[in-house]
Amino acid sequence: MGELKTAAEIARIRKAGAIVASCHKEINKRLAPGVTTAEIDAFAEAYMVRHGARPAQKGYKGYRYATCASVNDVCCHGVPTNKPLRSGDIVTIDMVAELDGWMADSAWTYAVGVPSAEAARLMQATKQALMAGIAAAVPGNRVGDIGFAAGTAAERAGLAVVESFVGHGIGRYMHEQPQVAHRARPGTGKKLRAGMVLTVEPILTLGSPYIRLDADGWTARSFDGKWSAQYEHTIAITEQGPVILTE
Repeated sequence: MGELKTAAEIARIRKAGAIVASCHKEINKRLAPGVTTAEIDAFAEAYMVRHGARPAQKGYKGYRYATCASVNDVCCHGVPTNKPLRSGDIVTIDMVAELDGWMADSAWTYAVGVPSAEAARLMQATKQALMAGIAAAVPGNRVGDIGFAAGTAAERAGLAVVESFVGHGIGRYMHEQPQVAHRARPGTGKKLRAGMVLTVEPILTLGSPYIRLDADGWTARSFDGKWSAQYEHTIAITEQGPVILTE
């Protein structure tokens, strides 16, 4: 089980989360046809540094960027590039900020210009799966209850969950225990306790749930080329219920 955090430690994670959340809001203003994900990455890094934080993904296992930028059929871990975004694209920007030794993690999928009806449905359903998973993150439940709630929401929308990637505990380290699957049997896994801090981050796709990895060793694409979306929050489990730390 991951380390339980005190109220003071959760407050520190929340400060890092506030930087992530405000950076996402600024990115939303800047995404437009013709903008590149490399430009967004540079902006996000400068923003975090300007607010006293470190982009924790940069340097992690040799990764060279402050963000992951996953466009259309890229499920996650997309590498920022100089390719201009086009109207109708969707792009997930994922970032981790470290502030005074504490980390917060959030990903958001954005539409560039006007999305197709299918892309808009994918984004909405993925956001609903995120919120369903968060709602199940209460003391006494188990980690599998989060995955069951998120997976059930996906199934109701007729979409598949990409199961190759999971949520995780977070705090002093980017990845702590427990792992949080987004499709799971209820009543399974570690019991949730007040003081746990973890990420809920379902990836849904319009097609097959399987992925293939690009030659760069990072970029994970849907196996069949169908589009994917991801939404992620860092949350704290409290006696009063789940608290989102990245909004």
